[in-house]
Amino acid sequence: QVQPVESGGGVVQAGGSLRLSCASSGRTFSYYAVGWFRQAPGKERVVVGGSSGDSRRTSFEDSVKGRFTISRDDGENTVCLHMTRLLPEAAAVYHCVVGGRLAHAAKKYLYWGQGTPVTLSS
Repeated sequence: QVQPVESGGGVVQAGGSLRLSCASSGRTFSYYAVGWFRQAPGKERVVVGGSSGDSRRTSFEDSVKGRFTISRDDGENTVCLHMTRLLPEAAAVYHCVVGGRLAHAAKKYLYWGQGTPVTLSS
C-alpha cells in the first residue's frame, strides 16, 4: 500500500516561494500518478496539479499554471511541488495524493496524505 506523507509546509510571504515534498512510507511511487490538492478553511478541496506515472506529463489547475511545477524522483521515492509567486489564496492545507492515472478529479486518487499547512503572511 502507498502511504503519502507530506512535509515542507509553513509560513511564507505573499509573492514568495515554497517547496512541498511528498514521500511514501509504503510502496514506491513508481508508475503511480501523484498529485496535489489543497483545501482552504471553509472552502472545498481543489486540485493543484499532478504528475503522470511515467513522469512524462504534468498537469495544473489554471490559476497556478506558470507558477507551480512538480518534480519527482522515483529513485528517492519523492515528489515535490514547487510553488512560486504565491498569492494569498494559496493558504491552505496541501494534500499529496496517489492514483492510477493523472486526473483533476479527487475520486481518481486512492491514497491521500494527511496534509501539510501553508500560511501566507502579508
